[in-house]
Parts: sequence; C-alpha cells; structure tokens
Amino acid sequence: MRGGPLDAARIGAELGERATLVQFSSAFCQPCRATRRTLAEVARMVDGVAHVEIDAEAHLTLVRELEISRTPTVLVLDAAGRIVRRAIGQPRTVDVVAALGQAM
Repeated sequence: MRGGPLDAARIGAELGERATLVQFSSAFCQPCRATRRTLAEVARMVDGVAHVEIDAEAHLTLVRELEISRTPTVLVLDAAGRIVRRAIGQPRTVDVVAALGQAM
C-alpha cells in the first residue's frame, strides 16, 4: 500500500477511536448489503469502532492505491489508520470480531 495509514480525509469519514472497519462496495453487489449489516452490527457492539462504507466506483484512485480488486473488500484499521487485516467477500461476525482483536 502506498501513502501510509488511512485518515479521515482519505476515507471520507472519521476513524473509530479504537479501530475502523472500511468496506469497499459497489452498487450491484449482493454480498455488500449483508456485509454492511454485519459490520454495522459489530461497530454498534464494540465501543470505539467505526464502520465506513466506500463506493468503489466513486473512489477509483483509492481503490487502485489499495489494490482493491473485488467487492466487498473489508479493511480493518487500527486507531492510527494502519491496515491490520484485509478480507474479500462477505465476512462472518465472529471473524470480524477476531480481526478487531488484532487491531486494538
């Protein structure tokens, strides 16, 4: 990844106090809807965690920079905006919670 950690300016939203779940989605992506629900639920359950959804088609520069090849792609960021985990496809809640354990 070029450009170092991600920050609010680059992802278009504030980072979570402890971690951030960044979801790259596209308009006609069925698994993206389920992923949105899962990540939003985890963000509500875990204090200090934010969920940010990014429209891949509207942010092609960032998509290319981060080498996002499919949607949904989920990046787990630590409090400083460093990517600690990356997953492609619809995640399970238990896997998201485990990934947050690495970020916090």
